[in-house]
Amino acid sequence: MSFPGAPRLVHGGLVLLDPTSNAVQRVITLQYNPDTVSRTLQARGAAAETGDRFEALRLTGPPVETITLEVELDATDQLEHPERNATTVELGLHPSLAALETLLYPRSARVTANAGLAAAGRLEVLPASGPLVVFVWGRNRNTPVRVTDFSVVEQSFDPFLNPVRATVHLGLRVLTVNDLGVTTPAGSMAMTHHVRMEQLATRYTSGSFRELGIERLP
Repeated sequence: MSFPGAPRLVHGGLVLLDPTSNAVQRVITLQYNPDTVSRTLQARGAAAETGDRFEALRLTGPPVETITLEVELDATDQLEHPERNATTVELGLHPSLAALETLLYPRSARVTANAGLAAAGRLEVLPASGPLVVFVWGRNRNTPVRVTDFSVVEQSFDPFLNPVRATVHLGLRVLTVNDLGVTTPAGSMAMTHHVRMEQLATRYTSGSFRELGIERLP
């Protein structure tokens, strides 16, 4: 039982959008927020040494950012109340795992349609596209991503061998305007994230030379 006045727990998660209309297709809420989210940013700069002193400062676009996190799934609580959780009793964690795994699959209907077009002699068949995935981690971090890797350790099973405890490793690459363009709805979302980072940086209280142990720069 939650205590009156207790802060509402906000969960991280993934929102799946139609890439054309931006309509919400599914919201995947993480059952437990991971203790650690790892982020790596690699600058997009000049491709090679040119001898031009200005090239050393040029940025060709937002950085290449990758995010990794461990997602814990546990059906124990639901199985304690089988009358309210018939799907979990029948399938365990299969639906939750499938919701994450299928982020790496093209839609089966599109695969079948493309196979039909290829068999009919179409010279150019566009690869099937998945949904636009948005990583949501509180109000200050929600950005389009591509799921780049998925691995799972299934740790416990029910009598029908349905997994009931699992740990999922997710690897995400943040999509920027370099990937999505500026004028698309997804590109606009990426630019909003870019601007939000700049706004958050303005809230940082600047230090002083004295704190660095110097009086001025050379």
